[in-house]
Amino acid sequence: MPLRIIFMGTPDFSVPTLRALAEAGHEIAAVYTQPPRPAGRRGLDLTPSPVQREAERLGLVVRTPVSLKGEAEQAEFAALEADAAVVVAYGLLLPKAILEGTRLGCWNGHASLLPRWRGAAPIQRAVMAGDRETGMMIMKMDEGLDTGPVALAEHAAIASDMIAGELHDRLMAIGADLMVKAMSGLERGELTLRPQAAEGVTYARKIDKAETRVDWTRANRQVHNHIRGLSPFPGAWCEAEIAGKVERLKLLRSTLADGHGEPGEILDDGLTVACGEGAIRLREIQRAGGKPVSAEQFLHGAKTRKGMKLS
Repeated sequence: MPLRIIFMGTPDFSVPTLRALAEAGHEIAAVYTQPPRPAGRRGLDLTPSPVQREAERLGLVVRTPVSLKGEAEQAEFAALEADAAVVVAYGLLLPKAILEGTRLGCWNGHASLLPRWRGAAPIQRAVMAGDRETGMMIMKMDEGLDTGPVALAEHAAIASDMIAGELHDRLMAIGADLMVKAMSGLERGELTLRPQAAEGVTYARKIDKAETRVDWTRANRQVHNHIRGLSPFPGAWCEAEIAGKVERLKLLRSTLADGHGEPGEILDDGLTVACGEGAIRLREIQRAGGKPVSAEQFLHGAKTRKGMKLS
C-alpha cells in the first residue's frame, strides 16, 4: 500500500521530491514549509515558499508554523497519523516529539556523502573545497545534526568548472528519484540502514556574506573554487575601477589559466587575472544592477585593460 506521508521542505530544491512522491501514489497528509517571507523592493509583499506554491498547485494541505517546539504544533503533527515524514531542506529544527511523531520515522534527503558536509550548505561547501564527487543520501533522522543512519545513496561527479547552481540542479533530480525508491523500500519493509562512518566528518556551515569577497592572494585553484562554489548565489565578488568609478563585480564563472603577476592584476585582453599562484580566466560576470554576461560581452561594455587591478 502507498504510504501516508508528511512532507517537510521549503526551497526549489525540495519541490521535485514533493512532486515525485505525489506522482508515485503516496498520500501526502500535509505539507510543512517555512512561512511566507517579505519580498519586493520595499519588503511589503509576503511571498510563499516554492514548496508552498507547489503544494497548493497539487491541492495539498499546507502548514507554515514558525516553530515545532510547542505542544500544540506537536499534537497537530501526531494527529495526522502519518506513516512517515519526508524532510528535504525544511529549515526548522525537528524536536524529538516530531522525530517520533510518525509510525516509521522521519527521512531526510541530504545533498552530500555523509558524514562529509553535515549541515546547512553542503553543495556550496563541496564545490568550494574542490571536491571531485558528492551525492545524495537518504537517512533516518535522529536528534543529531545529519547524524542518522543511511538507507540509500547515489554519487555524483563534480566537473572541474561546474558551478554550485549546476550541481544543485543535478542533485535535486537525483534526490527526488532516490526518495521515491526509499519510500518504496520502506513501504515493503525492505529498507536497510547502516550507520555513518565515524571518520571523515566535516561541517557545511551556512555561507556568511563576509566570506564572499574574492581574495586574489590565494592560489588560482582556490580562487576558482571559491567563485564557482558561490555561483549563482550569493556570488563571489570583487571591485574594479571602470570609467573612473569603483564598481562591484559578481564573478559567476571562471576557469584555471596560465600566467603570473600581482594578485588581482588583469594580464591580457581576455580577462585573465593573476592570483597569488597562477591565474584564472573570468568567463561570466555581473555588474551591479545588471544581468550576467559573458566575458566577451562584459569587455564590450566596460573599459578594462591589461595591467588594471581587481580588488
